Amino acid sequence: MPLICQEEDKPEIKKLGFKDVHPIKEGLHWKGIGIRRVIGRHGSGAVLDEMGLASGFLFQTPDEPAVYWAGDTILCDEVMDVFVQKRPNVVVTHSCGAVWGDGVKIVMDDEQTIRVCQLLPDSIVVATHMDSVDHATVSRKMLREHARNSGIQDKQLLIPEDGESISVSL
Repeated sequence: MPLICQEEDKPEIKKLGFKDVHPIKEGLHWKGIGIRRVIGRHGSGAVLDEMGLASGFLFQTPDEPAVYWAGDTILCDEVMDVFVQKRPNVVVTHSCGAVWGDGVKIVMDDEQTIRVCQLLPDSIVVATHMDSVDHATVSRKMLREHARNSGIQDKQLLIPEDGESISVSL
């Protein structure tokens, strides 16, 4: 089975026994799908050295909606550029507001997730990583409540339960 990864992770993944490893430095085309790597920031300041490199990926084909999986990142300039330039139809965020060290945010929280919804009012945002890590600061319930209080409709911000499958019609 082919495995797509950050270029920097290829040696470790190969050591684990995977053979068909396809690193992405900037982007690649695979079976008609354009995959563009977007560097993220898994925190800020000194925490970045501990967290290592983070990437998200923009998936595009000519006849399908564009999907951007942001990955382990806070809302930063590189991510904002994808929103402004590419206007993805579906955005998958890690939205639990996890913190590290002295409370440094290492993934998006409720405020940043709502900001994504506001920046892309015609896109579907899927908030993941909820209620799943011990250093999270935002629960599903908190995110939903804050979103509703901010005027974000439930049909724009999807917050799946663990193990739940969702379908999006655009």
